[in-house]
Amino acid sequence: MLDVCLLGTAGMMPLPYRWLTSLMTRYNGSSLLIDCGEGTQIAMREKGWSAKPIDTICFTHYHADHISGLPGLLLTMGNAERTEPVTMIGPKGLERVVNALRTIAPELPFEIRYIELSQPVERLKEQGYHITAFKVNHNIVCYGYTIEIPRAGQFQVDQAQRLGIPKNCWSKLQKGETLELEGNVYTPDMVLGAPRKGIKLTYCTDTRPVPAITENAENADLLIIEGMYAEKDKAVKAKQYKHMTFYEAAKIASDAKVADMWLTHFSPSLVHAEDYMDAVRRIYANAELGKDGKTTELDFE
Repeated sequence: MLDVCLLGTAGMMPLPYRWLTSLMTRYNGSSLLIDCGEGTQIAMREKGWSAKPIDTICFTHYHADHISGLPGLLLTMGNAERTEPVTMIGPKGLERVVNALRTIAPELPFEIRYIELSQPVERLKEQGYHITAFKVNHNIVCYGYTIEIPRAGQFQVDQAQRLGIPKNCWSKLQKGETLELEGNVYTPDMVLGAPRKGIKLTYCTDTRPVPAITENAENADLLIIEGMYAEKDKAVKAKQYKHMTFYEAAKIASDAKVADMWLTHFSPSLVHAEDYMDAVRRIYANAELGKDGKTTELDFE
């Protein structure tokens, strides 16, 4: 099970009841954060979730509304007596940007490990998360992220018994480990069926529509994607500033055949955003408007 909470949904500036962009997930005791805009800590506390278990922080890009909450968050994690390393992932220049922000948070009781992205697509594994970072099209270098929790095939009891594998060793094979017993080598594929459907979440903000989003979001359980503008007369502005409209986001969700879509990062000038959702749902039926604190649990089939 993957817990998902959209902590902040605002774009450009925080508003009353709408903090800046941030998403948090929890899986198997480890938390992951994508972006850390102003107000992330407050949204986290309102939700009742803790910053201490955050092991991985991914950044889409380095505009202030996506990273300005980081120094305070790091201080809070340090004050919570966290000592385990934290991994940060983001476009090239990540360490330089974070070190500049840490001028006001210079001493931390934990190490920061940096992974800087430079390729159009990069795949990583962190704390049980399989992360795909893919480059999108904003006015500075920007990445979207797909988070997957794979699920191994079902354990074949009959096959394990036929091979004579002791029962107390089964769990290791289920976890993907290879065993050597009495000169025989046993691998997981010998006792596991075909891989089953896992969990897939795609998160993408600050971009024009590009094929990489559709490709990496294909068949996702949930697509969280920006819809900066909803008004029909803002289509030109969306192109100018390299953002998306509600309707462009809906088209991507439809093409990618995702199970559900949440819109986020909409403009502070947009009021009564719900009024535009009927038109959005004519393009993609399972569209919802993101709200601060919006939460779901993504389960294995």
